Amino acid sequence: MRKKKLGLALGAGGSRGIAHIGFLQALEEAEIVPDYICGSSMGAVVGGCYAAGITPQKMKERALGLKLGKIAAFNLAPYHSKGLMQLTRARELLETLIGGATFADLKIPFTCVATDLKRGETVVLGEGNLIDAVLASGSIPGVFTPARTEKYDMLSDGGILERVPAAQVKEMGADVVVAVDVLGDLLARQMPENLLGTVLRYIDIMDTHLTARTRSERKYIDLWLEPDLGDLDQYKVKDLDVAYEKGYELGSENVQTIKKLLGA
Repeated sequence: MRKKKLGLALGAGGSRGIAHIGFLQALEEAEIVPDYICGSSMGAVVGGCYAAGITPQKMKERALGLKLGKIAAFNLAPYHSKGLMQLTRARELLETLIGGATFADLKIPFTCVATDLKRGETVVLGEGNLIDAVLASGSIPGVFTPARTEKYDMLSDGGILERVPAAQVKEMGADVVVAVDVLGDLLARQMPENLLGTVLRYIDIMDTHLTARTRSERKYIDLWLEPDLGDLDQYKVKDLDVAYEKGYELGSENVQTIKKLLGA
């Protein structure tokens, strides 16, 4: 019987975030169940589904068949909608998995982070409709229309200010914080080729510097992990099987370390 409570901070990462599913599969096979999960962007989607009781295997089956057209649809008036696309299809997909689940229904305590565009700050979402919250956490600015929840009316991607929400999962009550960053060093990635790519590059630069600061401080992080995903593009829905396998490898390589940290 382990002595300490485990908190997982699952970071943002677009398609690279599929690695989180593999990571959770490896932990599950080693009979390691987190006591708390906090996610950002794709980490929020994966973490929220897992907290709702969806197995990594079921998530994998759905994820590996994803195409962009199954996730988002173009806005007819993107300028007035404040985004090129909307996540209505992603909502429909999530509804087939978790229905109308609320945070109160979850099997594992879970929160996720988003960026409040009105206040210019990170907010922690932990009540109300689960799908509303995880989609808000994953609404990439400029790409997707800002999201609404019961409490906020203009939320965007949590990764803007908090790529890996380690401090937030610590605040939930975790004794041991394991942070999984699927993005790594974004500064070495391919240069933008169009307007949208340039906007996303701005975000990546800011994101990388903020995350480096969090990683270097390590006040509340017991284990910082990064899967080896090479140059896999987070903005393209391809090579998802590679992301899953690399996440699984990362989890398998670290289960004994995590057990030792937990006093198991």
